Amino acid sequence: MISFFSNIFGYVLNIIYEIVKNYGLAIILFSILLKILLLPLTIKQQKTLKKSQKMQVELKEIQDKYSNNPEKLNQEMMDLYKRENLSPFSGCLSSIVQIILLLAMFYLVSKPLTYMKKLDTDEINSYKEAIVQEEGENSVSTTYPEISIVKYINNKIDNSEETVVENIDNTTEIYENDTTKTEVVEVEENKLDIKEDLYINMNFLGVDLSSIPKDNYKDWKVFIIPLLYIVSSCISIKMTQVQTKKKDQKDEENKNAEPDMTEQMNKSMTWMMPILAVSVSLVAPLGLALYWLVNNILMIIERIVIDKFIVPKEEEKND
Repeated sequence: MISFFSNIFGYVLNIIYEIVKNYGLAIILFSILLKILLLPLTIKQQKTLKKSQKMQVELKEIQDKYSNNPEKLNQEMMDLYKRENLSPFSGCLSSIVQIILLLAMFYLVSKPLTYMKKLDTDEINSYKEAIVQEEGENSVSTTYPEISIVKYINNKIDNSEETVVENIDNTTEIYENDTTKTEVVEVEENKLDIKEDLYINMNFLGVDLSSIPKDNYKDWKVFIIPLLYIVSSCISIKMTQVQTKKKDQKDEENKNAEPDMTEQMNKSMTWMMPILAVSVSLVAPLGLALYWLVNNILMIIERIVIDKFIVPKEEEKND
């Protein structure tokens, strides 16, 4: 299922890339587009969360009233959710969507040739063999072989003028030595496999988005995007804590109503997702960290807009 979403995302991302010709800018525009498409779901989830919070007083009363009758307690709680047209597991949907997006984007940035450029396994393996033959066994990453191939292709195309000069020098040697001739022919065959449409410009504001922080720890620039992601996550968590504090104050006024499943799920995801994302971003290509950073910034803006304008209007309408 994850590959299905990665294929769709890769198709869209490649269309955007062909327009802007920059991988980083394409990821930013893709993130904005995805956030717009998911906006109705996000608004619905925010409304559900607000509605769920309001139900806590009634839930507390039911829990107190039927504390000695578990069967009746469960029945009354389910009847309440049914009257309010709300599912006790509605908060899980948002968490599931976040996990699917996380994995789909990880697959996409890890295998850009498969999901973005739609190369089949045979073509990818032929590139791997050519690189190993030309540059040695350790020239292709075992974890992210397609990233190694992208770097190889980009380097060959970027240095095509130098390659032409080398070919001229080697052509002179063809007539001197039959062995050299065979080697040159093999190189020429490899060059024919390098298609310009496989070139992916991963340079974004001086940062190579194909770089992996743990493998390039001596280059301080690879940590800029993960650090910015941490900062944006702290801002997001702080906003959530402020909302939770207000909610807790209301709970004290309403006989200390206990949080429901939806609220507990959202609280746990508030911390779990950033921690998971930071951990993964250090061992994955920087394109993934850029997506999470942009997504975090958009989520902060989205939350402010929804809380200040959309949800209050809906509450007034219901009142």
